Amino acid sequence: MSIDPTLRPILLVEDNPVDVDLTRRAFRRRSLLSPLEVARDGEDALARLASWERGQPPPAVILLDLKLPRISGIEVLRRIRAHPRFGTLAVVVLTSSAETSDVAAAYAAGASSYVVKPVDFERFAAVCERIEQYWGEINTPPISPP
Repeated sequence: MSIDPTLRPILLVEDNPVDVDLTRRAFRRRSLLSPLEVARDGEDALARLASWERGQPPPAVILLDLKLPRISGIEVLRRIRAHPRFGTLAVVVLTSSAETSDVAAAYAAGASSYVVKPVDFERFAAVCERIEQYWGEINTPPISPP
């Protein structure tokens, strides 16, 4: 399977190598077409803003874990929302936490959606497929200023 160069990538911000591997496997299992890029911590995720400013295609959606080293997922979300060009990017919190306080904090910081990672791999793969379909194919994103 070759990746379509016209598809915008999906950025996974996840520090747990097992969860990164599961997400990659889920994308392969469902034959998802969007390229999957990985940022291993909050600093790495925020460094992507500069590369997008230099012309790298921004992602169709960011899948953001909350519990990250260096800079928390909530702080990453706040900084993305404050960015003048990329503040409207779709950011889906994809985390194992179902804590009410985490859900509330994510939405208060500007999350586009909040998804608790299913424990079962097949259900997780189905969630990944739905995320790609909605944010990569169905949703019409806002037009960001040049």
